[in-house]
Amino acid sequence: MIEIYTMTVDCARPYELAQWWSTALGWPLVDSEPEDDEVMLDRPDGPPHLLFIKVPEGKTIKNRLHFDVGGIDGATRDQEVARLVGLGAKEYEDHRNPDGSGWVTLLDPEGNEFCVCRTEAERNA
Repeated sequence: MIEIYTMTVDCARPYELAQWWSTALGWPLVDSEPEDDEVMLDRPDGPPHLLFIKVPEGKTIKNRLHFDVGGIDGATRDQEVARLVGLGAKEYEDHRNPDGSGWVTLLDPEGNEFCVCRTEAERNA
């Protein structure tokens, strides 16, 4: 069995993108400076952590891997979508259904797709 220690995100501005995800997830930045080419977010419960690495090329196609996130501290999917959009995410695709199921695909500040899903409480209701 192996353990996923880090998930790496290629990006143009690692420090800025890591700051955005730090605010979105509530995970702290590991010692870093704005000019660093690699910036780590430390997941409070242990691995996997998030590592943002500067690369010269920009994003050109849909992500092959993305994050699915859900609300915390009692936030619903729709409340979490509103909070993340308020932080600077952009709505990309709305897959919510009339029965309350589904998800919303957002873009982070560098255009990486991620999905906001219903919480376990919403799924069980």
